[in-house]
Amino acid sequence: MLAIVRACALIGLDGCLVDVEVDFNPRAGIPAFNIVGLPDSAVKESRERVRAAIKNSNLSFPNKVYVVNLSPADLPKHGPAYDLAIAVGALAATDQIPLPALENSLFIGELSLDGSVRHVKGVMPMAYTAYQQGIETIYVAAEDAPQAGLVNGIQIIPVESLGQLVEHLYGMNPIPPYTPEPPSIHADDSLPEGVVDFADIKGQQIVKRALEIAAGGNHNALLTGSPGVGKTLLARAIPGILPKLSLEEALEVTRIYSVADLLQGDHPLVKSRPFRAPHHTISQAGLVGGGSVPKPGEISLAHRGVIFLDEIVEMGQRSLEVLRQPIEDKIVTISRAKGSLTFPANFLLIGALNPCPQG
Repeated sequence: MLAIVRACALIGLDGCLVDVEVDFNPRAGIPAFNIVGLPDSAVKESRERVRAAIKNSNLSFPNKVYVVNLSPADLPKHGPAYDLAIAVGALAATDQIPLPALENSLFIGELSLDGSVRHVKGVMPMAYTAYQQGIETIYVAAEDAPQAGLVNGIQIIPVESLGQLVEHLYGMNPIPPYTPEPPSIHADDSLPEGVVDFADIKGQQIVKRALEIAAGGNHNALLTGSPGVGKTLLARAIPGILPKLSLEEALEVTRIYSVADLLQGDHPLVKSRPFRAPHHTISQAGLVGGGSVPKPGEISLAHRGVIFLDEIVEMGQRSLEVLRQPIEDKIVTISRAKGSLTFPANFLLIGALNPCPQG
């Protein structure tokens, strides 16, 4: 029997719908559980998590032949976000879940061995992709429901365990949909953690005036002075005098932090401008983004905010050179053999350095 369940893949900051096709053959001789469709190691290991989660949820897992195809097959699949969809597909293929209940739905979540559904990164862009594609219902881990709730126009079902989901799909114990609160940007005027109140800095009037001009006009700045004069303190105060984020900007920043898995569970919306201060030993990939699976770097995490490079002259020349294009274009493009990804990088750069030993 064949069952098709919808999941979602992440490509940079965007989602791409994936059809999880599960074929169950009860007549084959040698038991097997094969996953095809360019899965990485984390996806291949789903078969063990799915098998244990189904058994520990008091459900049946016939030890026969399963073939799971992740379509489109030419799109690389990464991470454990397909666990829930694969498990639901296996249950539907073995007549333990009604197929009509899976229509126009999206399943996202990692499974633990006891059947509970765990958090995965990138839920917000996945939910937005589902909304764009006309998906009506999305099933996510309970702790990911507030993040998915940032997308309007889609029903969110918070799932705590695989057994609870099966009861819900049969209508035996329906799970109440998650009701998100309307996002509010200016409800809390307190400064974010690590940001200093500009009014608390005494003295340095000329430097403070220069930084006010830099903040007002979005101009980059370079601070130089002896150790201990307050360069880092002044830099940490800049986000506090920048204009408040609009709701559109906040959602844009939240999307980046969702992919980077840096959001808080209960309050996923980023309400204040980011402040990033990487160490001067950071690699080029860590600064601008990259990796075998390209991820946003520090300059993208500082989008709509401030990136502070202390001891900037100690950074590698190549790392400083690659900042030129993002500063000019406000985006950074990561090119790999399999394709190119573009991340936003509209940031305010503040550098700091100590004078030479001769003064």
